[in-house]
Amino acid sequence: MADAIKSQVGSFPPGKKITVVFVLGGPGSGKGTQCSNIVKQFGFTHLSAGDLLREEAKSDTEQGTMVKNLMHEGKLVPPELIVKLLLKAMLQSGNDKFLVDGFPRNEENRQAYESVIGIEPEFVLFIDCPKEELERRILHRNQGRDDDNIDTIRKRFELFQESTLPVVQYYEKRGKLRKVDGAKSPDAVFEDVKAIFAQLNTQANQGSSVSSRVQSNPLKRFVDLVCDHGRGLLDCRLLWESRVAGRPGFLAGVTGKLL
Repeated sequence: MADAIKSQVGSFPPGKKITVVFVLGGPGSGKGTQCSNIVKQFGFTHLSAGDLLREEAKSDTEQGTMVKNLMHEGKLVPPELIVKLLLKAMLQSGNDKFLVDGFPRNEENRQAYESVIGIEPEFVLFIDCPKEELERRILHRNQGRDDDNIDTIRKRFELFQESTLPVVQYYEKRGKLRKVDGAKSPDAVFEDVKAIFAQLNTQANQGSSVSSRVQSNPLKRFVDLVCDHGRGLLDCRLLWESRVAGRPGFLAGVTGKLL
């Protein structure tokens, strides 16, 4: 399935650094607001699985008609199709940094993403907000709408707890979860969000700086020469990056042993 999707849509070039951040939270937690702020401040492309499906349903294609019918009947769209639309949007954006809003919504989505796209998320931004606050917000902003009555809101929250929280817990166990208090005002929440993304930028800049120093240092050519004569390419490069780059006099003391 993964190969078939990539043959239809395409894939990222091997070795290209792609940054993906999942944004999860209950209905009314303010994911859209925070994603909009992140896009403006940090240059990410915002992708919503729901928006991609709704856009596809409008298209005059066999696939679009299928999506439209499934959504109209209240049935789940196959996770492989959601991931296909997501990958297509990522490739067409021309960017290399993505906020994926409201996804993975369940374990099936997560598994399909890992199978087809396979780009490990940098982290999952989880906007945590109590059920009572979510209910208050949705009722306040949608007064008079039949589809956002209290019963519907509670069903949506129950679905979130049953389907999406296990995904949150999965990434938490992997050390990938970044949780913020969504009960605060939008501005206060974004202050917490900014600190998280600023740290991501700092790590990226440090990695780029170290890589540039290693590649530009003429002594690296000496290590590469040694590697070509039997020490093992991987071991020697690790030697350079972890020991030599941090200790300029190291090579002078061990040259004889290496040769």
